[in-house]
Amino acid sequence: MPRTARLDIVGLLQHVIVRGIEKRDIFLNDQDREFLLERFSKLLQETGTDCLAWVFMPNHVHFLLRPKQKKLAVLMRRLLTGYAVNFNLRHQRSGHLFQNRYKSIVCEEDPYLLELVRYIHLNPIRSGLLKEMKELDHYRWSGHAVLMGNQKLPGQTTDEVLAYFGHQIKIARLNYHKFVLEGFPQGRRDELVGGGLRRILKLKNVGELQAYDERILGNGKFVEQLRQEKELSDLLPPIMPLQELIKRIANFFGIEIEALKQRKRNKSFADARSVISYFAVREMGHNGAEVARMFNVSRSGISVAADRGKEIVHENPSLWNLVK
Repeated sequence: MPRTARLDIVGLLQHVIVRGIEKRDIFLNDQDREFLLERFSKLLQETGTDCLAWVFMPNHVHFLLRPKQKKLAVLMRRLLTGYAVNFNLRHQRSGHLFQNRYKSIVCEEDPYLLELVRYIHLNPIRSGLLKEMKELDHYRWSGHAVLMGNQKLPGQTTDEVLAYFGHQIKIARLNYHKFVLEGFPQGRRDELVGGGLRRILKLKNVGELQAYDERILGNGKFVEQLRQEKELSDLLPPIMPLQELIKRIANFFGIEIEALKQRKRNKSFADARSVISYFAVREMGHNGAEVARMFNVSRSGISVAADRGKEIVHENPSLWNLVK
């Protein structure tokens, strides 16, 4: 399946992750970090982009950005291309520096902005690069030290973040620091780096399915709001209902829908259930438990079926036409 297009329009908060190719380091010394930081600061101001959090790790970087004047792609292209060229020249190397293209996740602001600020800034401690908050408070290569007033980065948006924690700067910094400290026990949070609601969630006592998209960190209502954006309408097609998916796959295999729910040991039946499991759970984000109940099997059974379905789909690409 072709890789999905980024959701890139002005005004959207985005968590951006850039990784080194083959997990290699993208910084070999502080001169590298200083070059990227100066370039980043300059481009934030030139492109009118808010930066609410950032951190440089040995083999990847995180940014929390909100483009206001130009699309995110403008800043990222200039930032990464210029850095890669400079890095290769100074270190006498050639070839790609970064892994494929950068990853960007559109984020719903109210529930996630502060969680992302904390998560991003705790990366050096979570990885073991730093040992305690005192080190992080003065760490040159993170936006946390800027928020604490111990470093400066022209272009970083500090007032907006600190305003959540108090009206007086001293009190706001104390409260912000406490908030970050409380995030220590949380560890790695995959939902903040992998796209939020990665499955369709059934609301309790309502039976309503929330829309989802793996490029978005937010609830179903937020996804639907983005679908109303003219610039994004073609990039956020509606997710196919589970019953419609089952109907199309059953027709493809020439099987009655009700018969699929019976645990018959027949290759065609097994293939159809496997393909449905793969598309439903792995590609569309439907809840695996829901699919399991429909076929009267366990969650682990659906996982095994989805793995098998992936192989069947790859051997028969025409199946993709059924779910476009």
